[in-house]
Amino acid sequence: MNNDFINQLATIIDTQANDPTVVELPEDAPFEAEQREWLSGLLTAYRTIAQAAASANEDVVGTPMQIYYGSQSGNAEVLVKDLKKYAATQGFEASIDELDSITPAELAAHSHILIVCSTFGEGEPPDNAKHFYTSLMEDEALALPDTLNFSVCGLGDSSYAFFNKCGEDISQKLSAAGAVNCQDFIACDVDFDDSYGEWKGSVFETEVFKSAAGAANTSVAANDDDIPAYDKNRPFIGNLISGQNLSAEQSAKRVNHIEISLAGGGEDMHYDVGDALGVWPLNCPAEVEEILAAGGFTGREVVEQKNGSASLRVLLNTKLDITTVNAKALETWGIESVEDDFQVIDVLTQLKPGLDAQTLVNGLRTLQPRLYSIASSPKKHPSEVHLTIGEVHYDLFEKARKGVASTFLGNRLTSGGNFGVYIQSSAHFHIPVNDEAPLIMIGPGTGIAPFRAFLEEREMRQAIGKNWLFFGDQHEAQDFLYRDEIAAWQDSGLLTETSLAWSRDTDKKVYVQTHILEQGEQFYEWLESGAYIYICGDASRMAADVDKAIRQVIAEHGGLDEAAVEAYMNKLGDEHRYQRDVY
Repeated sequence: MNNDFINQLATIIDTQANDPTVVELPEDAPFEAEQREWLSGLLTAYRTIAQAAASANEDVVGTPMQIYYGSQSGNAEVLVKDLKKYAATQGFEASIDELDSITPAELAAHSHILIVCSTFGEGEPPDNAKHFYTSLMEDEALALPDTLNFSVCGLGDSSYAFFNKCGEDISQKLSAAGAVNCQDFIACDVDFDDSYGEWKGSVFETEVFKSAAGAANTSVAANDDDIPAYDKNRPFIGNLISGQNLSAEQSAKRVNHIEISLAGGGEDMHYDVGDALGVWPLNCPAEVEEILAAGGFTGREVVEQKNGSASLRVLLNTKLDITTVNAKALETWGIESVEDDFQVIDVLTQLKPGLDAQTLVNGLRTLQPRLYSIASSPKKHPSEVHLTIGEVHYDLFEKARKGVASTFLGNRLTSGGNFGVYIQSSAHFHIPVNDEAPLIMIGPGTGIAPFRAFLEEREMRQAIGKNWLFFGDQHEAQDFLYRDEIAAWQDSGLLTETSLAWSRDTDKKVYVQTHILEQGEQFYEWLESGAYIYICGDASRMAADVDKAIRQVIAEHGGLDEAAVEAYMNKLGDEHRYQRDVY
């Protein structure tokens, strides 16, 4: 072939690459009849291959499916993102929404629904599922069609009395209303990965899901662009920079400010203020030795786990929860019942000193990470994350006990020590992008953690919005966390208002909700001017009392009855102006 032929052929192939539908040779192409015929066949084949490749890259549309979730700490939110990806590989095109985005009656419009919902506190629903759950439980006349196929996965903690109550209630109520439960409700414990995985696989193996599945989009499984590099099961190795005790020597508490290096994590370890840090702790070696002695073990016993065998000492140090006694443990160890507060060491010393190593391990839960509200802004502390952690110490059955993670970070991990961490996004607890919006932050004790981060962030962003902090603890002299930083923010004007409550400095018990009521008129004015309310801390007592106080302020200073107050609070929630990080 001559150079003209080759050049013309290259030009035509370039045109084909840009538009595979072009198959005809130009009329003025300088080819003889035999060459034209050969090239036409070549280009037709080229078009067929190109169109097949383009078709293979098109999005595959599966059967519509809705996934709803209720999440307080973020675990359910993480799982539904995984569930959506898996659904695509099984022939379903799923959308994700919070449970509060829909009413129970509106579920009737759908054919395939999956729900992942946690339970926290005393059997309470998560904040973003509260309205749905309440409406569902109260609607005695709810009727759903048998064309609605659903399944529910619950997340909970079996050491609590109301284990997985919300998820189970939702599943039972939907069935009673006429919807078809295609896969039995599953109650996941804190080590939820295996149970969730079994439920996920089982749902799509049911006949009703298999028969309705569309074309599977297997390319989704291979697309890891939106999968974080580090998560609960693949933690980043953080490095302890320092730990500082924030409490005075005379305090009944010990609260530590912990600084951790995320150097090397880059964007994969980026966080926003309001997010939480997952921390993988190790058990206290002294407590491990105590358990070994109580059970008559050497620690060298080899026991089997699903991932292989290991020595008993290694597992007790690094992999197993050596405190919690739940229903599974009692069944495994052949014990009918124990006192509510019994721990593993109490079982070994008082009830079952003769357990063999394998049986002991079979009854223990896996050690789980702890989630802590982040107390720093990445804008002020790049490549670092700070935490505010109260060490857990208490007496039980005349014996001193302590928390695992709080003491691991507070006094067992030395500066420079390494440990696994990951970012848990808390989309429900982020400050607004509007830097003019007023913020009301209510966080006594270690609940101040995210608000230190909020204030650092607003300081770095030079936000002009007003800020009001409600903080308190037992004694001002001993328990005023971040005293100097708060004073500096007051002096600079960043903190517009500061309401401090010390519950044991006087005969009168003063709490943060006391100041909310006393300053109710101003509090209501802030709400009317668009303020966002944030609450962090204990859910069952503090957060409940604060919520009650806010409602009382709205009723009194807004002149509203109970129904109108409820509507006002619902509006705050719908506008994301009432957010809680409670536990």
